[in-house]
Amino acid sequence: MTRYFQLDEANGLLAELDPLLLTLAQQRHQLVRLRDELLESEANEAGVGTTRPGAAGRDDPGLGTAGPSGIDDGTGSAPGTLAAHDDGLRLARLRMQGLIDQMQAAVVRLDELGVVLRDIETGLIDFPALVNGRQVWLCWRLGEAEIDYWHELSSGVAGRERIINLV
Repeated sequence: MTRYFQLDEANGLLAELDPLLLTLAQQRHQLVRLRDELLESEANEAGVGTTRPGAAGRDDPGLGTAGPSGIDDGTGSAPGTLAAHDDGLRLARLRMQGLIDQMQAAVVRLDELGVVLRDIETGLIDFPALVNGRQVWLCWRLGEAEIDYWHELSSGVAGRERIINLV
């Protein structure tokens, strides 16, 4: 069953929602950064074990690109460096999963409150409301002092209008 908010009630929740949405936006930013770093590391890792252009193939003993360990890692680095790289990737994945778990908990909290998250990056949320028997969204985003906007169910944020125009 949908919970409908009165304007004062929705404004009263902003003190709790503001830090929650700010943290969620920061976590999203961290997650994107970690993802990009991980993708870059994995792309670099994809070159591991390949023969560099102009180098002899692996079937040519003594002329390959292997380092002192006998393992061609494409970088000339020691095997311990590869293990440290793998540990770094594993740590990055764990950090990403931790952020995802925290973000999911925040989204669950928003859902418990009856608030609809529209955009994490801008902290855009909607509160379901009834006005003269008509369902609408009370619309708010991070940085706004209070809920000053609303929109029809079908129009989205592009159709935001000032609360004063709501009749």
